[in-house]
Amino acid sequence: MYGGMSSKESAEFERAFGFPPDIDDVEVWPDVWESYQVFSAMKTQWRVGMSGITGLDYNPLNQVMDLLNIKDRATVFSDLRIMEAKALEVMHKK
Repeated sequence: MYGGMSSKESAEFERAFGFPPDIDDVEVWPDVWESYQVFSAMKTQWRVGMSGITGLDYNPLNQVMDLLNIKDRATVFSDLRIMEAKALEVMHKK
């Protein structure tokens, strides 16, 4: 389960990213490994408003990237925004 998501939302999130049902492990390609690590580390940093989850709180992002020793921040940030957008799409599905 991912931070802030119910089991059902977590399953929908996994399906949206193409994870087969009932799978325990997934392979993350080396070229997106750092982006995945940052997204995973930010999983508890979702902003929530009156209309529900609105997106990630980017305030701790630089510190997270520092802690993970991320060098190519522009690429990781771009990847993070793609994952965030897809996660929001899944979370807001009715």
